Amino acid sequence: MILLAGIGIGLKFGKTSPSPAIPLAVNYLSTQNKTARETNGQNKFSTDMFKVIRVIDGDTIEIEGGERVRYIGIDTAETVDPRKPVQCFGMEASAKNKELVEGKTARLEKDITDRDKYNRLLRYVYVDDTFVNLELVKQGFAYSYSYPPDIKYQEQFVKAQQEAREARRGLWNACPATPEPISAPAVSSTPNNNPCLIKGNINTSGEKIYHLSGCGSYSKTAIDEKRGEKWFCTETEAQTAGWRKALNCP
Repeated sequence: MILLAGIGIGLKFGKTSPSPAIPLAVNYLSTQNKTARETNGQNKFSTDMFKVIRVIDGDTIEIEGGERVRYIGIDTAETVDPRKPVQCFGMEASAKNKELVEGKTARLEKDITDRDKYNRLLRYVYVDDTFVNLELVKQGFAYSYSYPPDIKYQEQFVKAQQEAREARRGLWNACPATPEPISAPAVSSTPNNNPCLIKGNINTSGEKIYHLSGCGSYSKTAIDEKRGEKWFCTETEAQTAGWRKALNCP
């Protein structure tokens, strides 16, 4: 009788006291997997490695999966815009970019802005130890073209451009009429006796952009009237003439 009672008690406790180890382990792994999936989704294009499928032009590439990536902080001469002719040193810039990245695995680094108005990823691009954005400027294949708020490496780009220009590398030697990029340091002054303070600048891609005194690039934007740039008295006047407002204006 004592033996049978002991067996009964054992069976009772076996049914009512399951081990907590298994459900706890399952819950922990489930939580970890969910966190990992969320993290991977958030950082998918931040600092991951991707194969470069093709080079579109000197400052734009396509990576595996079909995403297009626009290099931050630089600008190269136009080659693929059907509205514009192929610009000086554009083909050379595309060829150099192809040499640096096509078919290779690149690391992408994000600054502040994730995508531009064309839905392209905005990134700094690295292949092995080469900072591709900077290398293109350093060798004279690209202009420094920093655009707030994505200015993490602006000083490096501007310095590299100054060195390339002084050494007459690449476009600085091949394109005698190379315009001054708006990201390069420049002292802007108002023409004598001219009360009109809105700066109508033309960037390296030929786009007409006006800057008000409160705009982020106003102080470093120089106006060269020989290139067709203008001073405007009102925004309406600038817009009527074909200029658009700079995106970094308040």
